Parts: sequence; C-alpha cells; structure tokens
Amino acid sequence: MLIFKIVAKYKMFFHLTSIIAGVMYSHLMEWVLHKYVLHGLGKKKNNIFSFHWKTHHKIVRKDNFYDYQYEDAVTGGPLRERLSLYALLLAHTPLIMIAPAFFAALVFCSIRYYRLHKRMHLDPTWAKYYFPGHWEHHMGKDQDKNWGVTIQWVDKLFKTSTL
Repeated sequence: MLIFKIVAKYKMFFHLTSIIAGVMYSHLMEWVLHKYVLHGLGKKKNNIFSFHWKTHHKIVRKDNFYDYQYEDAVTGGPLRERLSLYALLLAHTPLIMIAPAFFAALVFCSIRYYRLHKRMHLDPTWAKYYFPGHWEHHMGKDQDKNWGVTIQWVDKLFKTSTL
C-alpha cells in the first residue's frame, strides 16, 4: 500500500514539473521562432515566412500597431499564424504518451499566444499598457529586439529587451 502512495506522489510531482517545463519551453519557442524563423528567414525574399515581415510589420507600423487582418482572421497572416501553431502542436503530439501534462501546457500556451497576439493588434492601447515589449518590437526604433510576443522574461534572459 505504501508503494502506491509513493508512486502516486511522484506521479503528481512529474505532472506538475511537466506543466512548468511545458510553459517555459513554450515561451522559449515563442522567442526562438519569432527571432530566427519569422525575422531571420522571413526577411528573405520569397520565403514562406516572409508574410510576417512584409505584411504584418508593414501594416502595424503604418496603422499605429493596429492590424486589420485580425478583424477577419480566416485569411492572410492570422490564418498562417494559426496553421503554424497547429503544425507545431502536431509535431509535439508524440509527447502525449510520455508527458501529457507537458503537451497540455503547450496547447494552453498556443491558444493563449494566439488570443493575446490577436487582441494586441485589435486593441493597441491595451497592448501598449499590458505588453510594452511587443509594442516596442513593432513601434520602437529597433524591430530586431523584444522577440517575446506575450512574455518578456526570455528577452531579459538573452539581453534582447530594450525596456
């Protein structure tokens, strides 16, 4: 009987640490993908990710952080953003068998990321107040800083924050 209690105790610990690890991993991936994929590869002509730089950044700079594409998010950049998130989650589905709590954290963070990013670009005043790093990323002097869209701790860690 005691052995079952010990196993149950460590199982709960494993799930809790998996959730924390999943959230941290998700935030790191947000930073890495934004910096190296959407800006690194995305600045190259005819790259599949060039929509981010050529369209999203252009619209946002022109319209004071507002991005009209999110009004009807079934086409264009917002659709590509969602499809990319689905593809990333699909690539991580084998984790369901090994670390279901980790995968659940990834799903939660993906939904959180998309909903917050959409709201930021539909409500610039709210975004400037609650997400100054992302505001600065688009509206500041250097659009190659502040890679964390919904978080800032990774930018602080890697010294890419201008705040």
